[in-house]
Amino acid sequence: MDIVIREANTEDAPLLAHLTRACWAGKVAATSSGHTESSERVAEELSLGGGFILLVDEEPAGSVRWLPVDGETNTWEMRRMGILPAFRGEALSQHLLEAVIHQAQTSGVEELRLGVRTDQPRLVDLYTAYEFELAPELEYAHANPNEPMPHVMRRFLR
Repeated sequence: MDIVIREANTEDAPLLAHLTRACWAGKVAATSSGHTESSERVAEELSLGGGFILLVDEEPAGSVRWLPVDGETNTWEMRRMGILPAFRGEALSQHLLEAVIHQAQTSGVEELRLGVRTDQPRLVDLYTAYEFELAPELEYAHANPNEPMPHVMRRFLR
């Protein structure tokens, strides 16, 4: 299996929108906004932050994005990480996670944050293994008001 992580650009917005919707189908609650991801929204977020595409044997298999947290230039929020069903079970999401951590460190970012839906508690263990900690004092900025508030996790990089 040949695994490559490449940085996404705005021309990749349709692919990233598709990957998010396909990765989240049947995996993340139908009420999540990831299921209605649009190319326009992805392009906007890429212009403000960045993203990676995971390729397995040259085929897109997953993706992740990040954005600076409002008002905090040294803090990024990881968003929309997912692996297509055909590629699950190979620990591929770890490659995306490590790529974002490395990008943040080389960019001088001091903190990474992410939200974990309350219906996906197993993800807390994954992120904890990468030195993220629950941060109950922080609120998730993109929460659906009709659902339980996601857990916010953070990792300090310095």
